[in-house]
Amino acid sequence: MKRLLLPVLTLSMATAAHAQTPFKLILSASEHKIQKGELTTHPFTKSWTLSAAGVKASKKYGKVSSTFTPVLNAIEKQVNARRPIPAVFKNLGGTWVAVDQTGWIFDRDGTKANVLKAITSGAGHAEIAYKRVVPARNVQVLAQRGVLWHVATGASSYQGSPDFRVKNVLVGATKLDNFFIAPGHEFDFAREVGQIDASTGFVKGFVIAGGTLSQEDGGGICQVSTTIFRALYKAGLPITERHEHSHRVHYYDPVGFEATVYEPYKNLRMKNDTGRHVFIQAAWDRKAQTLRFDVFGANTGRSVNISKPIITAFRAPADPSYTPDKRVSAGGRRLLDTPMQGMTSVITRTIKVKGKIVSIDKLKSVYEPWGAVYGVKPGDGRLN
Repeated sequence: MKRLLLPVLTLSMATAAHAQTPFKLILSASEHKIQKGELTTHPFTKSWTLSAAGVKASKKYGKVSSTFTPVLNAIEKQVNARRPIPAVFKNLGGTWVAVDQTGWIFDRDGTKANVLKAITSGAGHAEIAYKRVVPARNVQVLAQRGVLWHVATGASSYQGSPDFRVKNVLVGATKLDNFFIAPGHEFDFAREVGQIDASTGFVKGFVIAGGTLSQEDGGGICQVSTTIFRALYKAGLPITERHEHSHRVHYYDPVGFEATVYEPYKNLRMKNDTGRHVFIQAAWDRKAQTLRFDVFGANTGRSVNISKPIITAFRAPADPSYTPDKRVSAGGRRLLDTPMQGMTSVITRTIKVKGKIVSIDKLKSVYEPWGAVYGVKPGDGRLN
């Protein structure tokens, strides 16, 4: 008798277990990443449970039960909350990883059709129907363009900058965040940043002009050109146009490792000779007042060594100069810039491939003596 009861008991337990298995709505998706030079795919799923009573009613009446409406509403809200996010590289524990996010749009009618088909066929789950919204700049596009590695970083500090300068640095950096330089193309700072005036977010600030300081839109933008120059120079890209300031500016130390811009006379241009796209990202720390640009692209096998500056030909600072400053009372003066010696700086860049030197170039900067600059009340006799 016991041998006859055992299979009956086992069958009853299996039947009960099957009856208690919840019906699942499943969303199947995948994400792509670039890590250590490889594009990888990572599938994942999300699931929601439908009530047994609703499943039973749907099967009985041949249509999706209205008891599912609250859970479908909740699913729609969660699915539609996922917005597309363009691909960026993130430094995760010292490893650069490119990630993006595909947006989702819930298809209620398609999901209900899948649910009814699964229930009537006796299946225990159904797929959620949804539309994928892929960002134009996605991880697969990066991989197709050969952007697989972190290549170089350029950094600088704008600590101690007045408010106008901080504003212009961040506006300029934003305009150079997340863009490509196609193979064989030239990075053109002026073209990429565009018009520099109030209409594009810049404010007036002091710039070097006529042997002193004057107020113009975009004062401080050279912090941006210098920082991206450092990144591209460390990536080994050849210079097609670069200028130093007329005198040494402490914001841009090490001496000579800089690039000034002054439209339309001075620009920064460098060529992408890597054979694949180059991708640039900007980042800044408002508290520490630091700016950086990161360069991503192909693994060209290059190693780039940049020497410390060799400084010679020191000359004494020039006499002081004066510029109008409405903040200064009559007869007073306000120190706007400190005196600097004249000097010459030479930096050497050596590029190797597989241990063999393929290029040596020198970055020479000649700085004129610079006198202290004082702000005085407009109309002050010292302005003549």
